[in-house]
Amino acid sequence: MRSTVAMLFGGKSVEHEVSVITGIQAFLAMDTEKYDVIPVYMTKKNEMYIGESIGDIEAYKDIPALLNKSQRVVMMNEDGKVVLLPYPLKKFGKNKEIAVDVVFPAVHGTNVEDGTLQGFLKTLGVPFVGCDVTASAIGMDKFIMKAVLKEYDIPVLDARTYTLSDYQEMNVLLDSVEKKFGYPVIVKPVNLGSSVGISVAKDRAELSRSVDDAFRYATKILIEHAIMNLREINCSVLGDENEAEASECEEPLHSDEILSYEDKYVSNAKGSGSKGMASVSRKIPAELTPEKREEVRSMAVKSFKALGCNGVARIDFMIDEDTGKLYFNEINTIPGSLSFYLWEPLGVPYKELLDRMIKLALKRARTEEDITFSFDTNILNSASLGGSKGGKL
Repeated sequence: MRSTVAMLFGGKSVEHEVSVITGIQAFLAMDTEKYDVIPVYMTKKNEMYIGESIGDIEAYKDIPALLNKSQRVVMMNEDGKVVLLPYPLKKFGKNKEIAVDVVFPAVHGTNVEDGTLQGFLKTLGVPFVGCDVTASAIGMDKFIMKAVLKEYDIPVLDARTYTLSDYQEMNVLLDSVEKKFGYPVIVKPVNLGSSVGISVAKDRAELSRSVDDAFRYATKILIEHAIMNLREINCSVLGDENEAEASECEEPLHSDEILSYEDKYVSNAKGSGSKGMASVSRKIPAELTPEKREEVRSMAVKSFKALGCNGVARIDFMIDEDTGKLYFNEINTIPGSLSFYLWEPLGVPYKELLDRMIKLALKRARTEEDITFSFDTNILNSASLGGSKGGKL
C-alpha cells in the first residue's frame, strides 16, 4: 500500500519562488511506485491549494489564473488522522477529504523553514520530513547557531547582532562595528537565506548602506568580519542526530565578493529551465586535497549532529586562503533543490534521496510514539482558584 505524501512548497517568505522550484523538482522526482504524492502550493498568505496544475512549473507564470482553477484546502486533524479538506467547508453533506500519511516541506526562509511550519505540523500530529522545530529555528538564526556550535568547538567567525533600537542610533551602531571589527565586514539579516540582504562593506558609507538594506528584510541583523581571500565550499549531510553521512563537496562560483541571489537563481537559470540551486555554476567535486575534503565532510557531519538536524541539510563553509583555516558559515536546513546534485556523484539518485528522507521522518515519528508526553493526574479535581483573587494550588 502506497503512502500519501503532501509535498508542501511556497509560503510567506522572500524565498517563495525558490521554494516553488524546489517543491516541484522534488514532486517530479518522487518514487510513484511507493508514494502517492500531492503537490500543495502555499500562497504568500499561507493559503494552501491543490489541483491538476499545481505541480506544473509553467502554471506559475500566472499565479492568479492558477489559483482560479485550483482548490483551496485546509490541513487539519480529523478523528486522529491528518487530512486535506476543501475550503470553505460544506455546511451540508460530506466534505471530500484526502488523508495524509506524511508531509514533505520543501520550503525556504522565514515563516516556513524557521520552525514555524514545523510547529504547525507537530501540533497537527502528522509526521514531516526534515528538521524538527528546535533545529529549524536554530538553523535559521545565524547568531544562536554560532553560539551552539561554539559549544562543540566548531570554528565560526565572531559576530555581533543589532536590533531596530540600535538602528535608530545609526552613528552609534557604525562606531560599534568599526571598534569591534574594523573593515571589511559582512552584513546579514540574522534569519534569512538565499543571500537575500547580504552585502560586504569596506568603509563607513558602504556599511551604512548595507545596514539599511539588511533591515529591509529583518528586525535583527548580524555583522561579522569579512574574509576577502575566500573560498566557499559546500557539503550536504543526510541523516539524523544519531547517524549521518556527508555528500560530495562543491565550490560555487560567483560574480561578486559573495554568492548573490542572482548568482544562485537568476543568471544561471537563463536558458536552463527552472533548476533552482542545481543551475548554479559550480565545481563538483571541489578541488580540495584529500585531507581538506575529509576535514570539510567530517565537520559537516559533526555540525549537523550538534544542531540536531534531520533529513537533508547543506552546510556552507569558508576557507581563509591566507591562513588555510576552515570556518562553518551557515546551514540550510531545507536547501535549494534539496542538494540532490551533491549526492548524485556518490551514487545516490534524487529518487533514492527523497525516499531516505521520508524514511527518516517516519523513524522519528515511531521514536516519538514511545515517549511519554502526559501522565494521569487528579490535580484538576483538587484545584481551587481561591475565588476572584486567585490562589495557589
